[in-house]
Amino acid sequence: MVHYIDAQLNRRAVKLLPSDYYIGDDDVAIVTVLGSCVAACIRDPTIGIGGMNHFMLPDGDADGGSGARYGSYAMELLINGLLKRGARRERLQAKVFGGGNVLANFTHNLVGTRNSEFVLRYLTDERITLLAQDLLGIHPRKVCYFPGTGSALVKRLPHAHDDALVRDEKNYQRALARSVPSGAVELFD
Repeated sequence: MVHYIDAQLNRRAVKLLPSDYYIGDDDVAIVTVLGSCVAACIRDPTIGIGGMNHFMLPDGDADGGSGARYGSYAMELLINGLLKRGARRERLQAKVFGGGNVLANFTHNLVGTRNSEFVLRYLTDERITLLAQDLLGIHPRKVCYFPGTGSALVKRLPHAHDDALVRDEKNYQRALARSVPSGAVELFD
C-alpha cells in the first residue's frame, strides 16, 4: 500500500494494491483500481471504523505469505482487523466493487464473475449487510472509500479491451499460475 496526498480529493489517501487491506476511522481516503479483482469495503457505523481489501482470486491456498490475494483470506483479515479495533460482527455493513470481465478474448473461467459471486456468497453466509455493489461488466473501476463516513466514489474507467491490457492480464495470470509461495516474497516475470 502507498500513502500519499490526493490532490483531487484534497486529503490523505492510501492506495491499495492487490493483496492489500487497510482499516481506518478518520478522514483518510482508501483508493484502489480494479479490473477483475474485487474490493470489499466493510464498516461498523456505530463506532465509525471501516476498511477495504483488494483481492485477485476467490479462494486458494493462503499458506506462504501471499494469502491475501485470495478472497477467503482477504475477507478474514479485514473482518478480524475490524473486530480487533472494536467493531461488532452484527453491525458490519459492506459495499463491494469490481469483478469486471475486462478482457474481451476470455469467454470461459471468467475471474471477475467468480470473484463477484464469491464476495456476494461470503457476505450472505456471514450475515453481513450489503448496502451497495458495483460488480461485473466490462469496465475497470477506480474506487475511493471513506471509512469514517462509509461513503464511496466509483469511477468506471474507459473500456479496457486494448492489446496492452490483454497482454498484461495474460502475463499476470500466467505468473500467478506458476508462482510458488516461498515465505513472504514472490517473483514475477
